[in-house]
Amino acid sequence: MTKRQIIILGAGVMQGPAIRIAKDMGLETVVLDADKDAPCTPLADRFENIDLKDKHRVLSVAETLSALAGIMTAGTDFSTTVAFVAEKLGLPGVSYETALNASDKGRMRECFRRAGVPSPRFTVLETMPNADFNLPFPFPVVVKPVDNMGARGCRKVDNPTELRSAAVDALRFSGSGRIIVEEFIGGPEFSIDAIVYQGEITITGFADRHIFFPPYFIEMGHTMPTNIDEKDRAEVVDIFKQGVRALGIRDGAAKGDVKLARKGRAMVGEIAARLSGGYMSGWTYPYSSGVEPIRAAIQVAIGEKPLHLTPVRQWTSAERAFISIPGKVFSIVKKELPPQVKDVFFRVKEGDRVKFPENNVSKAGNVIALAPNREEAVNAAETAARNMLIRLSAPDVETEAFLSTGEQNRNFADEFSNTPSTPQFPPDAFTVPPRIPRSLEKMPESLEYFRESRTLSSANVEPFFVGIMPFPEFTESGLMDYAGRTVAESLDAVRLLTGQALSITDDASTADIVLGRAFWQAFIRGGYQGAAYVVDKLGIPIRNHSIGKS
Repeated sequence: MTKRQIIILGAGVMQGPAIRIAKDMGLETVVLDADKDAPCTPLADRFENIDLKDKHRVLSVAETLSALAGIMTAGTDFSTTVAFVAEKLGLPGVSYETALNASDKGRMRECFRRAGVPSPRFTVLETMPNADFNLPFPFPVVVKPVDNMGARGCRKVDNPTELRSAAVDALRFSGSGRIIVEEFIGGPEFSIDAIVYQGEITITGFADRHIFFPPYFIEMGHTMPTNIDEKDRAEVVDIFKQGVRALGIRDGAAKGDVKLARKGRAMVGEIAARLSGGYMSGWTYPYSSGVEPIRAAIQVAIGEKPLHLTPVRQWTSAERAFISIPGKVFSIVKKELPPQVKDVFFRVKEGDRVKFPENNVSKAGNVIALAPNREEAVNAAETAARNMLIRLSAPDVETEAFLSTGEQNRNFADEFSNTPSTPQFPPDAFTVPPRIPRSLEKMPESLEYFRESRTLSSANVEPFFVGIMPFPEFTESGLMDYAGRTVAESLDAVRLLTGQALSITDDASTADIVLGRAFWQAFIRGGYQGAAYVVDKLGIPIRNHSIGKS
């Protein structure tokens, strides 16, 4: 008997569950991707190396398949290609016009406006805004390309001066050469997944999104399920469903980002005609609920009624990202992980260039934890993210530039606050009050006491002993970095990565070199990575010796 076939667009990590589930359903998987080395290509029954934007070429492959039952994707930009092929071949799915409405943010906003769905006011620009450009709504605003995902080219803008540079950035990520400017809506944000069958919308995921690092919108994780009250949840779901209907999604999947504005009214950010990426549809919702929305999406794509969409458990699954300052990855150390951690996904490897993320596709990796309650799952995921340590190569021009920029442009808080009024980007790892850098200015760069006129290049004689000048204003401040590491935890990470004991000492005669102001400045700016970089740049050989007081 000939197996029914399904085309799956994408062979990346996010499409792995779809390929595995389709095979489990007895379907022959025909997987397409522009990257011939995409990680999930070995899972496919048949793989074709095709640019997924080329809808006509994808159609030509589909036309060669004698038992094609459907076409789908999850977590990619290519729902329009899916719809184009499905419409041409009479396969189940949304229309091509609907897919365009759900992919082009300008068309999407217009659909919402006509249907009365609450969403931000907007204007679409096809040319660069000039100095005299007047927005039809006040600042702050959000600038982004009309046709991209993953927050690429997306930035908050607080005044007219910033608008043009944000537009230039957004245009770099726009295939159509168009950008959208929207009014900024404050309040918490949620991700929602749904399966739509014959117009009936079934929610298959509702997560709290955790967004950081303005003016960009970097999702540092999500937690499933949400912990907002039932009234607010019902409001968010109702507005999301209105948006799904306004776009015309009747058979397929839908993924939405919805905000609960400060005035208590939900507003649709975006809705796509596919299931989410970001590990939600393939990992965190199945973990927390026991339901596989991707299986249901495949059923709809091949014309079957989706089954088993009722949750069988109510656990919490938390996903968290880990990031890096700019540089080149020398090594990655994975410390012991809590038992609740289910998965670790690395986006970078040794030798890769890394930078502080400006969108959701430039993070270093992600971890996912599962537990019966929210606190346990969140603690496990955040601990695991902190246990992913990335050591950078030294010396490096980009790392040097990053560490020095902090000293030139830092916007300090006032004496009674740890939060700058206008935070710089990228931010310092530790947000410090002014008294700390003022105290640091009085500290020497370093102290050297090379016994018998030794130099750092004479490493083959005996190990060097390295100390750190005391800096109690910082080490005893109780501050944590943006990942939640204390100063003490970060120092332990530096010791682990560099192989140096790095004890605090106020006696230079006990060591070959005692690190001072440069070390602590790099620590504040770049966290454990910045401090380890300073040690590594000295070229001090690894030794196992402690000095002074720890």
